[in-house]
Amino acid sequence: MHKPLLIILGLLFVGLAILGIFLPVLPTTPFLLLALACFAKSSEKLHAWLLTNKTFGPLIRQWHETRSMPRKAKIYALITIFFGGGISIYSMDTAMLKFLMTAVLVIPVVIILKIRTSESL
Repeated sequence: MHKPLLIILGLLFVGLAILGIFLPVLPTTPFLLLALACFAKSSEKLHAWLLTNKTFGPLIRQWHETRSMPRKAKIYALITIFFGGGISIYSMDTAMLKFLMTAVLVIPVVIILKIRTSESL
């Protein structure tokens, strides 16, 4: 019974990771790592698919091996957060909402900046 649940959770985490590519508040890598953990315990096929995925595989393998993030990925993530977050903040009506959104966006920025940077993927 737990294998189907882990597969569903893994697919949900992959979906959240994909959303994280486009939404500045959702981090992509942690969701991919959670999906990988779910697939490792439930489906060898999905686990292998995620590790060999052209888009996500190299990032996951690098994180797993070196606990670092490529400079290009960090820059892309930060630009996405600043651009998407900036548009969101600009479009909000009240100062309180703008402050809250800014506070929420600071969290992923700090996390990304604290992660060790590698030069290549």
